[in-house]
Amino acid sequence: MTMELRHLRAFLAVAEEGSVTRAAARLGIGQPALSRTLKALETHLGVRLVDRSTHHLRLTDAGRSFRIRAAAALNAAEAAFDPARVGPWPLRLGHAWSALGRHTSTVLHRWRQLHPEMPLQLLRTDDSLAGLARGRVDAIILRGPLAASGLDSTVLFHERRTAAVSLHGDLADRAELTLDDLAGRTLIMNVVSGTTTLRLWSPEHQPRAVTEVGNTDDWLAAIAADEGFGITTTATADVYPYPGVAYLPLTDAAPVPVHLAWSSPPGHPAVLDLAAFIRETIHPHAAAD
Repeated sequence: MTMELRHLRAFLAVAEEGSVTRAAARLGIGQPALSRTLKALETHLGVRLVDRSTHHLRLTDAGRSFRIRAAAALNAAEAAFDPARVGPWPLRLGHAWSALGRHTSTVLHRWRQLHPEMPLQLLRTDDSLAGLARGRVDAIILRGPLAASGLDSTVLFHERRTAAVSLHGDLADRAELTLDDLAGRTLIMNVVSGTTTLRLWSPEHQPRAVTEVGNTDDWLAAIAADEGFGITTTATADVYPYPGVAYLPLTDAAPVPVHLAWSSPPGHPAVLDLAAFIRETIHPHAAAD
């Protein structure tokens, strides 16, 4: 059976809506037609993409992996047929927060000088894969361990962890902190795209409570209000100076790897060149991170 873009659109609508009913309404087709299209795609690939055995539809492991590839392929095809986008093919770099930290402007400026025919666009999306699973970007900056399947990646550099505390609290005048200094206090945790989990602490010395937020802005506001502390990397301190928040070195936490990640295979031919370019550009400064 010949596969068409409608098969990708059908699968992605189901993946994003979490419901065949809502996906069919979004696409303007009947549920039986959508189910047949999805089944044809699964038959062609030889794998089950969607688990329909539960009350709440969910993607299988193969479906989660394929979602990234499908989004990249559909976005590239739609861009190729869009008359308004004939011309330079931009390389879209996604991030959830801080991008490349203090290296961001240097990388963007040097890319513009060396590759004027291919704009490098920086796009922020508040989700765990920074827009890659939705096909909004060609590659992403990710911090911490990579949990998603269907991705290729390379480590660009490492960043030190820092603690973020309120200037109104009792820790603000400290020169540095340890994880034990923060145990017994309330942790403000970005559960959407953050790098901090309770596994940083030993079972005997845990934060007293956890307040969950979904983005960097809410995370900073909660810390500034002295509702708790946060842990991040040096990139946040560089990019997000914030009234009422102090960033202090955290001396006993391991550095965080900063990855460039992309769908496999990449949806843009310059993705692999971008990884080498970023490392080459920041290398004189990376030793200070």
